[in-house]
Amino acid sequence: MIAVKNLHKSFKVADKTVTAVDDVSFIAPSSAITGLLGPNGAGKTTSIRMIGSLVEIGGGSVTIDDIDVAKNPDAAREKCGILTDARGLYTRLTARENIRYYAELRGIESVKSEATIARFVEWLDMKDIMDRRSEGFSQGERMKVAIIRALVHEPSTVILDEPTNGLDVMTTRALRSLIQRLKAEGRTVMFSSHIMQEVAALCDSIIIIAKGRITAEGTTDALLQMSGKDNLEDAFVALAGIDDEQHNMKAA
Repeated sequence: MIAVKNLHKSFKVADKTVTAVDDVSFIAPSSAITGLLGPNGAGKTTSIRMIGSLVEIGGGSVTIDDIDVAKNPDAAREKCGILTDARGLYTRLTARENIRYYAELRGIESVKSEATIARFVEWLDMKDIMDRRSEGFSQGERMKVAIIRALVHEPSTVILDEPTNGLDVMTTRALRSLIQRLKAEGRTVMFSSHIMQEVAALCDSIIIIAKGRITAEGTTDALLQMSGKDNLEDAFVALAGIDDEQHNMKAA
């Protein structure tokens, strides 16, 4: 379970202080998929990076399975597998060697890591690329390798930042199936996406962030009811305040 309480983060930009995340609180439970939605610059990625201890927490707290991320980041990282937009591979290594390298860095015994790798390779249908050098891999192939690399230590919590962005249909389907399998295994899954159909189909609950703050959260049906809209895209636009921003721009 991820528990976020009063999360805050500001950055210095030139001579100004910019607040990226402002008093964000939520719970992402185990055995569930929690979606994080927001327009560009809303604070989603900054929140994800703080939760995954990739960026220092500016204020508030985050716990992963009751482990305080700020106080014990190494233990929290052991519980968490995170995929951000940095998905580079060592191009001179094969897909298998890239994943094994990360398993070795984490001190995982080879027998255990090979069993884990084999399971995820089967789920993502990657047998034909595992022993090819990763130089020249397609975006979807790189994504699959990066996913297994993030999960090779069998984390209880999985955080994915726009994992299907730019992927072909078959890779997207494989990744969605993997996300559902992770939930079925009892893991906490949180991901951000701009694809509303994907979010509506996968997520048990959805959190909408705009201008660094949570503007709405709940199931798809709850968000539709809150907004008075009949589809998630229109509900998102309304609840994130994007309609108001466009109206004000036109009025100006």
